[in-house]
Amino acid sequence: MAATEKVQVLHRSGQWCPGRQIGEVVAYDVRILPRYQVAGRPTVDRSYLLLDEGVQLTKPAVFEGAIEGWWYVDLVEIEHTDAGLVVHDVYVDFLIPPAVDRYQLLDLDELADAVRDGQLTPAQCATVLDNTQQFINRYLRRAEEGPIGPQYEFPPAGVTTLESLPSFLD
Repeated sequence: MAATEKVQVLHRSGQWCPGRQIGEVVAYDVRILPRYQVAGRPTVDRSYLLLDEGVQLTKPAVFEGAIEGWWYVDLVEIEHTDAGLVVHDVYVDFLIPPAVDRYQLLDLDELADAVRDGQLTPAQCATVLDNTQQFINRYLRRAEEGPIGPQYEFPPAGVTTLESLPSFLD
């Protein structure tokens, strides 16, 4: 495995979280806030940032029942600061089941509201929409729909490499 570089990521919960970076992929561990914890379930989520794609992926430990094991994918802006990486949610999300034979696209109405309310510029909105389509093409389209992305691998190879590392919180 390639060498990892230590990074810090500011999670939306306000926690600075330890992580590791290989190439353009960052993995970081965040403690699940007590109000979201589920008895008998892990209390840490590992999230992954695809730095050059504006994407964050998480397989939430709190997902139960029909959505247990599903991926939650956020489209994000990633700010590089002296303290570490700051992740800004840009409203568009996906729910992706383990079989990756379908997906749910969420929160386009929130994206529209953010542009209307001046929270995002039209240029930022255009970037979010471009990144959304690129993510679909690269990772979610079936091969018979046409060769737009590399190998339609989901989760991306960089994510599966970092999944196997022990907790960064120890």
